[in-house]
Amino acid sequence: MKKNTLQKMLAAVLTGAMAVSMLTACGGTEDAANDSAAVSTEAQSSEAAGDTAEASTEAADAVAGIDGWEPFAENVTLTIPVYDRGQEGVPAIGENYWETWIQENFGDAYNITLEFEPITRSDVLTSYSLLAASQDLPTILMEYDYPKLAQWAADGYLTTYDLDQFAQIAPTYYNRMVENDQIQYTEMSGERYFVLAERPYYNTNYTWITMYRQDWLDQIGYDEYPTTWAEEKEMLQALVDAGICEHPYGGQMITGAGVDQNYAFRTYPQDELEWATYGDYAIPALGSDANREYIRRENEKYNLGYLDPEYYIIDLETAKANFVNGKTLLYSNYISADMDWVTAFYEQNPDGDLAVRISQNVVDEEAGTVPFAFRANNPFGMMIGFSSQASEDEIKAAMMYMEWMTLEDNLFTMQWGNEGEHYTLDENGLPVSVADYSGDKTQGYNNNKDYWCVTIEARNAGTIEDVIAMSSPKGIPEDFTQDIIDNYYAQVELYEAGYGVSDCNYSVVIESASEYQATLLSLYTEYRDQLTMCSPEEFDALYDQLAQQYADAGYQEILDERAAAYEAGSTTKLPE
Repeated sequence: MKKNTLQKMLAAVLTGAMAVSMLTACGGTEDAANDSAAVSTEAQSSEAAGDTAEASTEAADAVAGIDGWEPFAENVTLTIPVYDRGQEGVPAIGENYWETWIQENFGDAYNITLEFEPITRSDVLTSYSLLAASQDLPTILMEYDYPKLAQWAADGYLTTYDLDQFAQIAPTYYNRMVENDQIQYTEMSGERYFVLAERPYYNTNYTWITMYRQDWLDQIGYDEYPTTWAEEKEMLQALVDAGICEHPYGGQMITGAGVDQNYAFRTYPQDELEWATYGDYAIPALGSDANREYIRRENEKYNLGYLDPEYYIIDLETAKANFVNGKTLLYSNYISADMDWVTAFYEQNPDGDLAVRISQNVVDEEAGTVPFAFRANNPFGMMIGFSSQASEDEIKAAMMYMEWMTLEDNLFTMQWGNEGEHYTLDENGLPVSVADYSGDKTQGYNNNKDYWCVTIEARNAGTIEDVIAMSSPKGIPEDFTQDIIDNYYAQVELYEAGYGVSDCNYSVVIESASEYQATLLSLYTEYRDQLTMCSPEEFDALYDQLAQQYADAGYQEILDERAAAYEAGSTTKLPE
């Protein structure tokens, strides 16, 4: 079997990744799902994947996929992690209709008992470390961020696996990885650790939107949301002066990985070494110029009163309620047919008028920013690894589960529910979600996403316009479908202009990241609040002081190790 490390794929993926159109790749998913009965006995290879993958069946007469599965002789327990997001109205993990449905339609057929393990979304690393310490890791571990998977591998949580075996058990899943050029991401330090879920339309973040009070802007004479910081400040001050909103930006406590994404404050085109060292979003880049200017902006908002003086004790649900109750101007979250905070807003504000803040390909010369620059996603969704505490049968059951969830009928039911209850079909035969379903079969967060994300990152049926039409909020006075479509194409334009770039990935373990991440995330919360609330005159000196303390606490070791990996050619590269 020919092996490739992450080094070899650099030119094929990140210098030309977007030439591999996910719009086309997504169309292959349905075909692959209908062709899961066999994998050739000859080595599987793909020119489209840069000749990065080969797989063969264990025997010439073996039947690959679900047609070759048999029940286990002895019952196997399969533990699947599910994000516990702490959101109201979402069915409890471990006791809901859809988990029972999976058990009855998958587990019972193969003598597998499924258990679903809640993982705290805001503190994933702690959840998994506690489970590891108690020798109770779920059978699979999955996350979106490569550094977390690398840390789990370094900590011994993950075991390697045989790609041939995976292709035999899960040919639909495997063939899709080949089609989407993902096999090259499955290795770290020359060992096969990861399986990659699909991420349609990965060069945008179209599912994450910001809504704002257009009715408030109308009252002060603004037809749309400003694009420059100078104009935005004038608008915010006008809202305050008119008595419409005391703290328009509201605010929310700083916690967890992925906070303070500073892409709008970077210099483009980016310096590649700086991108490879400071660019990763999982550990906040305190010490970088972009991070300095990002927090300077937050400091300005705070000192002008646009942030709530007590933002640091406002949690997610309180921030949502503040928007619904007319205390803040804007709020951001993922789109879905049933967006509880949007529904609640119109119930609370029947005459309210919301609008989507649509991305634009503009440069704010005065502020030195690209206001809508963003982090393009990796060309894969969830990264999945198999627990080092799992038995061979448990890992085989996990592979079967991943294949079963990928098959068209099963995935469709998990994503859309039951016809006539959770969705109807439009004139084109495409599903349309029922927004006001309230029975005992209520889907989990974002249409059961935390169950089916093991195979794909978004519901996918038809064109991008169809997908957005099906996923845009329903049952409310306004239709935001076209706005979300417009935002998608605006982000495509930003990406093509070089203002949407994936973070650097490493083909080696960054040991210091595993060692210091938890400490640095805790320190960052403390330092970030100090920097936000200090006087503007104190900001630069305090930033330098805290950045040095942050570096001394382990961040400098991470930067040095990342730089060494870059110099050794063990990282992805920026697109040319």
